[in-house]
Amino acid sequence: MEKKNKRSSFSSKLGFVLSAAGSAVGLGNIWRFPYLAAKYGGGIFLLVYLLLVLSFGYTMIIAESALGRMTRKSPGGAYLHFGRDWMFRAGGWINAVIPILIVPYYSVIGGWVCKYLFGYLRGDVSVLASDTYFSGFIGSSQAEPWFLLFSLLTMLIIYMGVQNGIERVSTLMMPVLVVLAVIISIYAITRPGALSGVKYFLIPNPKNFSWMTVVAAMGQMFYSLSIAMGILVTFGSYMKDNLSIEAATTHVEIFDTAIAVLAGLMIIPAVFAFSGGDPGVLKAGPSLMFITMPKIFASMGFGRPAGIIFFLLVLFAALTSAIALAESAVSTFQDELHWGRKRASLVLFIIIALLGSLSALGYGPLAMVKIVGMQFLDFFDFLTNSVMMPLAAMATCLLIVRVIGVDKIAAELMKDGALFQRRAVFNFMIKYLCPFFVAIILFSSLASVFGLISF
Repeated sequence: MEKKNKRSSFSSKLGFVLSAAGSAVGLGNIWRFPYLAAKYGGGIFLLVYLLLVLSFGYTMIIAESALGRMTRKSPGGAYLHFGRDWMFRAGGWINAVIPILIVPYYSVIGGWVCKYLFGYLRGDVSVLASDTYFSGFIGSSQAEPWFLLFSLLTMLIIYMGVQNGIERVSTLMMPVLVVLAVIISIYAITRPGALSGVKYFLIPNPKNFSWMTVVAAMGQMFYSLSIAMGILVTFGSYMKDNLSIEAATTHVEIFDTAIAVLAGLMIIPAVFAFSGGDPGVLKAGPSLMFITMPKIFASMGFGRPAGIIFFLLVLFAALTSAIALAESAVSTFQDELHWGRKRASLVLFIIIALLGSLSALGYGPLAMVKIVGMQFLDFFDFLTNSVMMPLAAMATCLLIVRVIGVDKIAAELMKDGALFQRRAVFNFMIKYLCPFFVAIILFSSLASVFGLISF
């Protein structure tokens, strides 16, 4: 068992910010955000999203990061440190289990990205753009080796440790990711017909506002910032006392939002130019990245380099998020089972390989096997995102308000003379609005799955 004072830590605020931003900047930004923005009003969706990030998102990042640094423990131990009754014990373990369940199927999608990147490197531009390529790929056993490749790469970085692995890789990848995003965005918005897409995405139009705009933006913000995944608690436990949590949170907010905006500028104008603003194409949903975008690249004169740059960016985004999820799981094994990093990493890789294989083969050889009518990947996504994460977030709100107290959180944030400028916002949100928002996310997610409302 490692002593408390030997716990790994980030070497600097930049290391924490880029690692936390890396966890937030993932497929949710590149893949999910653009089609939700396109579907729910463009500029008005973006405005609502920004307001929620600055209030709801800010509060939950502060809460989880502070909880981690106060206890120097992973989610399960952090909750038990303060809350001993069954509700908080359950909340802690839900937070701890979530990344263990997410990283396997997330790695499957990461494997798909690897496959597409390899295809563009080979020059298979027209092949990747065919109508049946994606369904044929995931419907076969070909997805399995690509999933294992992505998983192995993730775990190798985790095995290297916090400073030498996670921090070093994030410090390298995140600036590169930003540069790639800027390049693709500039290219997209300069295509003939793309300006209409830029206007739709950036200029709020109240006529496009609906209650579903708020619900969709709230859900996207919740997932894109890595709230209730155990990641922020874990990363907070690696933060040194002389680092300002609020300042770091502000930088994460800015970074995550900037990437989301760039993702919108990469995809929405390009789709506008490609389809002439066809609503059916704009609202294609998750298929946008693996079906619609390859078609757009194939129609370009520079389809191959555009495809390479785009999927390299997506790979970096997927990898940084997978690393954060895996680190949270490894930290739990180390803290709760007193394992070394080598053993914890190996066991997690085995779990990823077993559970991830179900998702990787779930559209192919295992397509006939379903859980409550869902394929394995869809079921794990529903279980974690729609059920466990809202419950985990609700437990965090209740733990801080009822057990720890907002004053202790404030004291943690103001160590070494650090400022807590949005203290009033935090106190009001964590006490009143955050539990309400989490309840909305839980209800809307469940209602959507059971066909009561439509996203």
